[in-house]
Amino acid sequence: MIATLPLFHKVAGTRIVVVGDGEMAAAKRRLVERAGAIPCAETEAHHAALAFVALEDEREAAAVRQNLKAKGLLVNVADKPDLCDFTTPSILDRDPLLIAIGTGGASAGLAKHVRLRLEAVLPQRLGELARKLAAGRDALRGALPDGDARRRAVDAALRSGGTLDVLGDTSADRVEQWLADPAAKSSARIETVVLRSDDPEDLTLRQARWLGEADTIYHAADIAPEILARARADAVRRPLENAPDMPEDGFAVILERA
Repeated sequence: MIATLPLFHKVAGTRIVVVGDGEMAAAKRRLVERAGAIPCAETEAHHAALAFVALEDEREAAAVRQNLKAKGLLVNVADKPDLCDFTTPSILDRDPLLIAIGTGGASAGLAKHVRLRLEAVLPQRLGELARKLAAGRDALRGALPDGDARRRAVDAALRSGGTLDVLGDTSADRVEQWLADPAAKSSARIETVVLRSDDPEDLTLRQARWLGEADTIYHAADIAPEILARARADAVRRPLENAPDMPEDGFAVILERA
């Protein structure tokens, strides 16, 4: 279970209320402008759906929040997570790829330092890779009309060691070559994950990656929901006894207990 629902909200061209002065409020205004929205005063709340309140005095902040909520706005109160309808994550920007890291208001510092670690790992050209994949979407559909086949081809290309490995500095340069024959390495395969506990944190990195990539999951009825939640939401679930020696196509994972 997750405590908050992460969403990417398109706000370009809209008004967002920002209440407060000083550096804290200035930071919220910069964030609003960075997303293409227009910071506005509380008096323009009737034009807005979101609001940031950056006031040091908790009673004053709570009163402003209540007034804005009464007008139908979702409100974020800086440094006061108990008063927030939503929180703002630490953002890793590889436009158009965005990675949002949140702690539900528990620690902005923790989210920041996780982002900084990821900044050091993820190539600067990831955004270029994303743009080229978007530009090649029609060509990919033409080469692979079947949706499942397209997904398998993309998974095979983007995984570790793949033609378009997401951690490769030059992967963006190979998109055109890959689009010429996207199905070249998308052969059928099956892997077995032997579970030693019901805690998903005990999965190895490889096992977690397999679950995230698999088209079909074969598992016993008593496999913990927390483990199954690590699989793709659209992955097909099948009883363990129906597991084949090898799938006809795609990537399958067998979940077994030790």
